[in-house]
Amino acid sequence: MTVTASPIVAGGPVADGDQGHRAAGLRATVGSYIALTKPRIIELLLVTTLPVMILAANGMPHPWTIAATLLGGTLAAGSANTINCVVDRDIDAVMSRTKRRPMAKHAVPPVAALRFGIALGAAATLLLGLGANWLSAGLADGAIAFYVFVYTLGLKRRTPSNIVIGGAAGCFPVLIGWSAVRGSVGWPAIVLFAVVFLWTPPHFWALAMRFKDDYAAAGVPMLPVVAPAASVTRQIVFYSWAMVAASLALIPFGAGPVYAVAASVMGAVFLFEAHRLHRRVRRGEPAKPLVLFHQSITYLTVLFVAVAVSQFV
Repeated sequence: MTVTASPIVAGGPVADGDQGHRAAGLRATVGSYIALTKPRIIELLLVTTLPVMILAANGMPHPWTIAATLLGGTLAAGSANTINCVVDRDIDAVMSRTKRRPMAKHAVPPVAALRFGIALGAAATLLLGLGANWLSAGLADGAIAFYVFVYTLGLKRRTPSNIVIGGAAGCFPVLIGWSAVRGSVGWPAIVLFAVVFLWTPPHFWALAMRFKDDYAAAGVPMLPVVAPAASVTRQIVFYSWAMVAASLALIPFGAGPVYAVAASVMGAVFLFEAHRLHRRVRRGEPAKPLVLFHQSITYLTVLFVAVAVSQFV
């Protein structure tokens, strides 16, 4: 009689294979939940938070305050982005730019994602409230509510002004960063709020010009979908000039010479790209709007790094 060993034994090849599949499944699930928070957007929000904290402290704030504010801000942004993914899962599935998002691929159940988003928001509130102050926690909650209810549910599918008004949600980190240090909202924070507010339309409309067909297919009335290209680029030029003017308004509030130089030089570069985009459209040349889109990210990063560096020079 021949005796064969069963492959289903502890530590055997089948068991090891099952464990490998479970580990791979767990990694995929964790990756999907992380993707719901839109980490690349959060990175840009954090770039605006820490420099404002340094400006408010006239130097480096307490490490615990920094840690609590940045982590709390990350959780708050992750909460808003996750709930946005739940609400927008139908249009995300239509658009080539977003069809790989977890909700569009049905990688996470909507109810589970919604619970995750709410849990992140609750954790952000507690961390900011206990680690910084309750004003910062309230501002973070206001940012979540504004992004979810005003922008995502109220404006995005109804008006071409969606990103102009709704973009205010992305400006809250400067208020949160300042209030975490000072316990109040000061004029420098309001000026930087205005800078980010005015920066958002050129930044996003440049992206929307590139993916106009996506938004049209999804029925989202982004300005490049409903207005002629020349009209869009004219608005981009207008908001770019207003943004640069607002950035220079920070100089009297102690931003320092390093910031003054950075704001002037980077502002000039931004305006050059905005006007070049407008000229290309008027002449019927290929627009290449992503050049301005990427430049806008560089602009905001350099500007806020200069805010921080100026406090040490």
